[in-house]
Amino acid sequence: MDNWSINKSIIYEDNHLIAVNKPGGILVQGDHTGDKCLADYVKAYIKKKYNKPGDVYLGTIHRIDRPVSGLVIFARTSKALTRMNKMFQEKQVKKSYFALLQKKPRKLSEDLTHWLVKMEDKNITKAHDKEVNKSKRSMLTYNYIGTANHKFLIQVDLKTGRSHQIRTQLAKIGFPISGDVKYGSRKGKGNYIYLHSKSLEFIHPVKKEKVLLQCPLPDEMNWNFFKQFE
Repeated sequence: MDNWSINKSIIYEDNHLIAVNKPGGILVQGDHTGDKCLADYVKAYIKKKYNKPGDVYLGTIHRIDRPVSGLVIFARTSKALTRMNKMFQEKQVKKSYFALLQKKPRKLSEDLTHWLVKMEDKNITKAHDKEVNKSKRSMLTYNYIGTANHKFLIQVDLKTGRSHQIRTQLAKIGFPISGDVKYGSRKGKGNYIYLHSKSLEFIHPVKKEKVLLQCPLPDEMNWNFFKQFE
């Protein structure tokens, strides 16, 4: 990601929160790979901008998968982290995504409910139509928006936040996200899939004002066909 600039990717910033437009392919938090993650970039940005000595505090509120692009929000204070975590847990944050599919969904709008089981050894999630052992109820709504360049755009509104949830549920009904080979796409594009964290809506944890953050689509050929829907 040598050509990516954190400075040009800040969506929102105040004393309590900072939101970033993450490119597909970057981890939100560090893992066993040791690869530089988004949190590292954000800490370095804060340290340089505000000339902060020592370690920079940054709390991870939520995560999106490595191959997914779009909006990620961090806490700059422990108070903001605690309050935002509570809002996410109590489903008080509205989360919307854009996804490109390989074929047009059978229904233009649908509420999906599945029971998901995370298979840690394979880093994959399996969807079931009924509750099974160790499964978690997972819900989303999608709406078909339009088509271009043999791709089909939907908006996904998450009701729950499970690991690989959107990817798994769409694959379960036969419409995997374009590029998501792990969940049935015909072909991939490296460590990147056509799923984009589009917006977050919530009440500010300190200011108590309504906040709507919206994240532009990546500057990429297939996404460019859908810029008019942003």
